[in-house]
Amino acid sequence: MQEANSPRRSNRERTEATRAALLDAARKLFVEKSYAETGTPEIVAAAGVTRGALYHHFADKQALLRAVVEAESQAVADEIDRAAPEALSARDALVRGGETFLEAMAVPGRTRLLLLDGPAVLGRAAMDEIDARHANSTLKIGLEAAMQAGDLSALPLDALAAQLGAMFDRAALAIEAGSPPEDHRKVLAAVIDALVAAKS
Repeated sequence: MQEANSPRRSNRERTEATRAALLDAARKLFVEKSYAETGTPEIVAAAGVTRGALYHHFADKQALLRAVVEAESQAVADEIDRAAPEALSARDALVRGGETFLEAMAVPGRTRLLLLDGPAVLGRAAMDEIDARHANSTLKIGLEAAMQAGDLSALPLDALAAQLGAMFDRAALAIEAGSPPEDHRKVLAAVIDALVAAKS
């Protein structure tokens, strides 16, 4: 029975390895050269696979970018989840989550992929859909928990998450451009504290 299943496992492993190689190669090239300046021949050469393998996994270069962006967005959300344990107060969890977002976005190339090339190529609606599954979802959960705990006023959740998320994105872009991260962390904490103070 085990022998009959091993080729299937082997095929699955090869498929996953090929997809991972394409994603890794594409991410590296998109960051180094930009999405627009990267061609699919370069991607398949860097990944060590055939052009047919690329189109077996992804419809086109844009679909490959979307997969890269999805993976990056998931990585940011995972880092935020790990950094805000349940033992923290709702206020502290929001501040720590925001700080972790800025730290996660400092990974080389991530700001370009998620805040520049992603929106430019995939469009705002697609990026909002991806963000809603990842970082924006963690922000909404944190805000909702703070409201339920009585730490924040009962504000419209989607609007609050959208506006705070935009603030975090602008901070990440500013830090990428050389602005001191500590300045943005202070503003982040001040905004959260102002929302908390408005409730009390």
